[in-house]
Amino acid sequence: MTRPDSSVSPAAGASFAVLPLAPAQLANLATLGYLAMTPVQAASLPLALAGDDLIVQAQTGSGKTAAFALALLAKLRLEGQSQPFAVQALVLCPTRELADQVTTEIRRLARSEDNVKALTLCGGVPLRNQQASLEHGAHIVVGTPGRLIDHLERGALQLAALTTLVLDEADRMLDMGFHDAIATIAKQCPKQRQTLLFSATYPDGIAQLAQQFMRAPKTVKVRSQVDAAQIEQRFYQVRDDERLHAVSLLLEHFRPVRTLAFCNTKQQCRDLADVLVAQGFAALALHGELEQRERDQVLVQFANRSCSVLVATDVAARGLDIAQLEAVINVDTTPDAQLHIHRIGRTGRADATGLALSLASLDEMGSVGKIELIQGSEVTWYPLAELTQAPGGRLLPPMVTLQIVGGRKEKIRPGDVLGALTGEAGFRAGQIGKINVNEFSTYVAVDRQIAEQALQRLTAGKVKGKKVKVRLVQDERA
Repeated sequence: MTRPDSSVSPAAGASFAVLPLAPAQLANLATLGYLAMTPVQAASLPLALAGDDLIVQAQTGSGKTAAFALALLAKLRLEGQSQPFAVQALVLCPTRELADQVTTEIRRLARSEDNVKALTLCGGVPLRNQQASLEHGAHIVVGTPGRLIDHLERGALQLAALTTLVLDEADRMLDMGFHDAIATIAKQCPKQRQTLLFSATYPDGIAQLAQQFMRAPKTVKVRSQVDAAQIEQRFYQVRDDERLHAVSLLLEHFRPVRTLAFCNTKQQCRDLADVLVAQGFAALALHGELEQRERDQVLVQFANRSCSVLVATDVAARGLDIAQLEAVINVDTTPDAQLHIHRIGRTGRADATGLALSLASLDEMGSVGKIELIQGSEVTWYPLAELTQAPGGRLLPPMVTLQIVGGRKEKIRPGDVLGALTGEAGFRAGQIGKINVNEFSTYVAVDRQIAEQALQRLTAGKVKGKKVKVRLVQDERA
């Protein structure tokens, strides 16, 4: 494996104009607000655009999606193609949520070209619908390993024209047991291709993948940094028997609108969520034993601000990118110091500030020492006794989620739901939050104060000219 070639990399913050990108793409980037390269983009894009195989270690939220998307878009051959389009780029993702995010970003970045078709292939959607889409062709396919193998075995997915293979969140895919599936897919790709591997951490399995499927890959490692000006870190020493109660003390004292609480085990996840719910918090658990439908519903509620606390394991939360996350709580201190940086880096993004609150027992002080070493500074300890209940009553999320039976299959669009609520139902647009239209269901967040009225008026009214069934998603504890 070769070392990074830093001589060709511009500095972080440099303009995208220094790269060999088409003028139309540069104009599109400016329109999208991509004015300067992030560290991972500056380090990896020149190498990727030059055709090198890459192993890139960078955390979620670092801009890595644009780093590989711009590279694969630059290689697409669009002229002279006739239907069906041949698949030229394949992106493997560990979860459906990440695959959807990646596809959305690729489509945004592809706006400078008139006819780039990107397709998502993941579980939870009938195979026959995806096969029908594949028959019409696609330039770029983004999917999860299991579903991609399903289509390869049926002959619906053809990779003979592939020029770029991307493994996104490769460490997470290895954690989920996808090594053999990745191997199966890679063996069906042309040997003369570019392979780009992105990973937040660097376990042994990454080196094995590189030896098996990559050609003299160059490595790019972007050190995770915590901006002390944007993320306030506080550590609290606890006994194991007071750990779960300490989480509720933190929530009542700081009162963040949305908190992501990390546990080291699925059982701790379930236990904490149960404790918080019993105490009246709007809390949900996210772990590997949830069915896809349950996982989708949990993520919708957290993203649309109708869930105050999402309790998750590291594996379940990988690929999850939530804007404006006010706080992260490390319920258990992770023995992996790099993972700690990855956890707390989810808050305090862009120009926002965030809280990183960590609980540690005497048995975890060795792990705290590793965190201090990687951060280059000692952590600051605070007493649990300082935590008091802030005024304002019970901590409740500002929104409530309504589920409408009917989605893309019924050709429902977000504008249809917004129109139904702001039209005949008579609500203000400011009282309506995020609207998620899935295959068979639509979720809409509404202000907590109008939840019951919105439920009644939507049930009595129509969406897209038709009567619909509507229900409140979460139990109301207000």
